[in-house]
Amino acid sequence: MSNRFAGRPDKLRTSSQPSLAMWGGIECTVNRVGEVYQDQVLRTGHHHRPEDMDCLARLGVKTVRYPVLWERTAPFKPDDLNWRWSDERLAVLQQRSIRPVVGLVHHGCGPHYATFERSAFEREFPRYARHVAERYPWVEMYTPINEPLTTARFSGLYGHWYPHASSDRLFVDLLLRECRATVRAMREIRCVQPNAQLVQTDDLGYTHSTSRLAYQAEFENCRRWLTWDLLCGHVTPDHPMWSYLRWAGASEQNLWFHVENPCPPSVIGINHYVTSERYLDDNVRAYPAHQHAGNGRHAYVDTEVVRAAPGQRLGLGKLLMQAWQRYNIPLVVTEAHLGCSVDEQMRWLGESWQQALLARCEGADVQAVTAWAVFGMYDWHCMLTRCENLYEPGVYCLRDGKPEPTDLTRMVQQLAAGESVETLVPRGPGWWQAKPPILCVV
Repeated sequence: MSNRFAGRPDKLRTSSQPSLAMWGGIECTVNRVGEVYQDQVLRTGHHHRPEDMDCLARLGVKTVRYPVLWERTAPFKPDDLNWRWSDERLAVLQQRSIRPVVGLVHHGCGPHYATFERSAFEREFPRYARHVAERYPWVEMYTPINEPLTTARFSGLYGHWYPHASSDRLFVDLLLRECRATVRAMREIRCVQPNAQLVQTDDLGYTHSTSRLAYQAEFENCRRWLTWDLLCGHVTPDHPMWSYLRWAGASEQNLWFHVENPCPPSVIGINHYVTSERYLDDNVRAYPAHQHAGNGRHAYVDTEVVRAAPGQRLGLGKLLMQAWQRYNIPLVVTEAHLGCSVDEQMRWLGESWQQALLARCEGADVQAVTAWAVFGMYDWHCMLTRCENLYEPGVYCLRDGKPEPTDLTRMVQQLAAGESVETLVPRGPGWWQAKPPILCVV
């Protein structure tokens, strides 16, 4: 890999690729904590504001990640489907020539009659996907399940979300069931729309560590690829995670399912946040007690590399190159968001755009960057484990329940119109930047 990611290049390369596209995205998580389903589309008010679609169109984006979520459309019975809301919203997108990437489950566990720790999930979810495809046969891009690996970690390994487990066995079971359900859902969708594309998202970061914890970092850096590796049919007995998956209870039959039924993404969606790159530090005395954790062998703290060792941060450009070299599948940055001041949000989006351009200069087929959370989000500061009504503005900021444009809004509009990013980013580095951002001109 080129060392141009390590500092400002002496000469800037140009590219003959088509220009980088700006996508938009609606934070739409419906997750379950205990017996309560939390709905970001309701909490931000987007559900009740049809005029939001005008705000979305004014951004100038031609592609948007948009929810037609199972838990919202069929919450009570699998055949009791309420299409009214999605009919109205998707019709507007179609009329405005905005291409939707339809999401069906977003950090969810499925409705109560088919939650994802049970076999009913992979039976009922593909049926729902077929219903969506038949209702909207013109839709060609789908993310059936957003971030399967991340959701399985939060629900099965860390206990944040239902079923609140801390178990390698349940984590692996949830991940494999989500991936099998994705394969079967795409099979049903393609029976209706043969040209349907799978846009498979997950968080992509990297785990750094002290030398003592290098073995744990290596394990986590192998695990981060599992969603895409499984769908591509790459997890065979010589895969570095095979023995772990078998140890955690995965049957050979379930692992071979993906080898025998590969469903590689048409587009790999990279979600990347300032918290995505981690640092494992065994010097636990340097951290407050509530951060102390471990793996049964060593005690350590899992924290953000930008806080603990910012000089080690790889950055989005290197991570995009890793994904491209691993899969050779087109890439889109499907979430770019920072919960901070507007200036810092602009710096984060600007850095994401620059890093995507840099990866393109290095030969990766990076097609777009997504301005995520167009209307903001609630309570992600606590990973949606509590309802504290802490609002983070997105591309628009809600004031008195209505979206108001900010400087970030104008930046998104300008990038969507093809303006150069260099003139749009506020002066000065972002708080997370150990070095000034590097540039690539196209």
